[in-house]
Order: sequence, then structure tokens, then C-alpha cells
Amino acid sequence: MRPALRVVLWATCLLTGVAAFGLLMDVITLTFGQGVDSAVAATHHALAAVGVPLLAATARSARRPSEVTVAPPPSAASRPVQLVSWAGSLAFLPYAAMKLTWTTGGTFAGMSGEEMLAVSEHNGASGIWLTLESWGLDGTVLLAALGVFLLWGLVRPWGQVFPRWTWRLSGRRVPRWLPLAPALVGAATLAPYGVLGVGYATLATADVVTMPQGDFHSPGDALLVAWIGLAAFAVYGVALAIAARSYWTRTRPLPREHPEASPVPSSG
Repeated sequence: MRPALRVVLWATCLLTGVAAFGLLMDVITLTFGQGVDSAVAATHHALAAVGVPLLAATARSARRPSEVTVAPPPSAASRPVQLVSWAGSLAFLPYAAMKLTWTTGGTFAGMSGEEMLAVSEHNGASGIWLTLESWGLDGTVLLAALGVFLLWGLVRPWGQVFPRWTWRLSGRRVPRWLPLAPALVGAATLAPYGVLGVGYATLATADVVTMPQGDFHSPGDALLVAWIGLAAFAVYGVALAIAARSYWTRTRPLPREHPEASPVPSSG
């Protein structure tokens, strides 16, 4: 492949990744039984997400002759990466505390739990979402817990092998794409959203821009909630990107003759 064509493919891959922005929100709304804002836009996001790995695979093709490869043994990420994962996990604690305060009937940032429930109903929340809130659970907190589980699966050895309780799969390799696909989608969405949002919140704190009041009683209340949510998304999104890169590197198939190669064949 000509170098110029490879550059074009990587540039197209990057632009396609930008076009897939919003896929995570589409998946979340569908998960909780709530329709997407636009079926056409959601389809566009999904097709763009599929195009990213296809373009990347094409750009990387024909680099070296094919060879028999095997998976490396399960390994943990380096200590710095695991420290970053701790930061990404702990960043959700203030967010979870805020959300659970509302779902259990408490008041935070001038908004009571009843007011937040009314806001959710007014904004068209699905029955599943409202039912969870009536049980004292918040959908985004549950998703944050799943996100933390994914994050640690990327940095610990158990994220590379199916656990013992999985029927007929115990000890078998986890396909690389299984954790990497949601990790890349999550990182590509939450990292830029959170980092840019924190930048905007910083400007709003310095009175350079105005924070929209939204459903809150004052812009100050909205700014407080924005700081808690956006900081969590920013730290977790960056941590997820770093963990995904570590997982990609650690699980890269090795030549069969490599001294660290595992006897378990690579599952891709």
C-alpha cells in the first residue's frame, strides 16, 4: 500500500470516529427503553462506529507477511495504569452520592428527590428509568458501576480469560474485541465530552461564560452539578482510554516462537 493512501485511510478513520460520537448515548437510551432522538442519526452513529475498525484494519494491512500467532499469557497493566484506573473509579463517587441522594428522597444543589423525579417525567424518561428511581436506584449510577467493572477488566488479568462460573468457557480466552469495543466507544465519547465540559465549567466559574440554569433553581446550583458530573466523565474517560491502550498492547498476539507466547491460540 502506498504511504499516501495509508495516510488518507487513517485520516478517514479519525473523521469516521468523530462521526460516531453520540453512539453511547443512543445505546443508553435504548437500554432503558427510551427511543433515540433520531433513528437516522443513530443509524449514522452505528455505521460510523463499524467503519472505524474496518478502516483501521485496512490501513494496517499488508505491513508484514502473515505468520502463526498465539495469545500472550494474561497479565496485569503497569502500576501507573492501575493508579489511573483507581482515579477513574473514585471519580464516580461524588457523582454516585449526588444521584443516590436524589433517588432516596434527599436534597442536593437546591433540588429535592421529588423535584428531580418530576423533571425526569417532564423530560420523557421511560418507564424503566422511573421504576428504577422509585426503587432508590439511578440508571446512570448502574451504568457507572458497569463502567468501573469494564475499566478493571482492562487492567487486571481476569479481564483476559472467561471466569470459572461461565458455562463451558472457563479458562478460555476473552476475544480482544469484547472489552475493547465498549471501551473505545466509551472513551471516545466520555473523554472529549468530559474534558471540554470541564473547560466550560472552569470558564463559567471564572464568570467568563454563563452556565445555563436548566431545571435547577439557580445557575450556581447548575454549575455545582455540572462540575460533579463532568469531572467524573473526564477523569473516567481518560482513564478508560489509557486502560484500553494498555489492554490492546498486552493482548497483542505474539509469534508462536516468542518466549512469552501462551499455548492458548489467539481468539482475535
